[in-house]
Amino acid sequence: MDDTTTDRFDTRRFEAGRDRLASLAYRLLGSAADAEDAVQDAFLHWQAADRQRIAVPEAWLTKVVTNLCLDRLRSARARRERTAGAWLPEPLLDGDPMLGPADTFEQRESVSLAVLTLMERLSPLERAVYLLREAFSYSHAEIADILDITESASQQHLHRARRRITATRRHGDVDPASARRVVEEFLSAATSGRVERLVVLLTDDATAISDGAGLTETLLRFDTPQRIAAVARAGFKPTAAKRRFAGGTPAMHYALVNGAPAVLVVVGDQVVGAVTFDIVHDRIATVRGIAAPTRLTRLAAAWRQQEPDTPLIARW
Repeated sequence: MDDTTTDRFDTRRFEAGRDRLASLAYRLLGSAADAEDAVQDAFLHWQAADRQRIAVPEAWLTKVVTNLCLDRLRSARARRERTAGAWLPEPLLDGDPMLGPADTFEQRESVSLAVLTLMERLSPLERAVYLLREAFSYSHAEIADILDITESASQQHLHRARRRITATRRHGDVDPASARRVVEEFLSAATSGRVERLVVLLTDDATAISDGAGLTETLLRFDTPQRIAAVARAGFKPTAAKRRFAGGTPAMHYALVNGAPAVLVVVGDQVVGAVTFDIVHDRIATVRGIAAPTRLTRLAAAWRQQEPDTPLIARW
């Protein structure tokens, strides 16, 4: 096999595992754009390596991507962004390859916006150990090799990560039909001004987070049902000024984003906003409003590739 043929073969081997590497990078970084950059950097490492000396390419590439992501998490830029109060995970439309694997509860949960947010409380090593173990089922021996730590250290990092995440994680399963019903009720109450109904739909300790459409340097946070209901009513009240800001008359569609129910605000074929909901026992525990264009790039591109269903609101 000549060098050109070998390069093509090795490129195909890399591309065969690209989605898995991207899904690992996305879980570690919470950003699809940064995940794509990390995977591309890994490809450059792969091209530069003596590939005939790599016994198990999947393990080698996993180690490279993981450590590239850890370098990004530890960088001064990342620390500034994540401690300035302006960081949110980038939402992804269900079906996006970056959300896989999704065969087990742990795998699906690890890519939820709720858990991606909770993982900000972990150190980079705790985050890596947690994801490699819970989402990708690596043994502690394999994780130790990937991260250049001992098996005992891997076990300790996992124990701390699980404790920190489970201590603040909201529990409560909801079936898809119930989730959609709750979201439809929320949207109906918000657009019609029934604030009392909004309060009833929220848990007593509900929280709401908004990125202010990217117009604020920090996230906007609201932490009482009454305040959240008032903000939702104000936000969903249609006005000519909001239509001008959105670039037209939006439709509102129901969708699943990172496995959770969501409302997408769509003008033409462009997603200009997403509101996601964490639902616990048929009530809303968390509302996230995301409208900064940089956070919606990949989701909007995925939306344009599919045939939308009937909107919840055709003209807002």
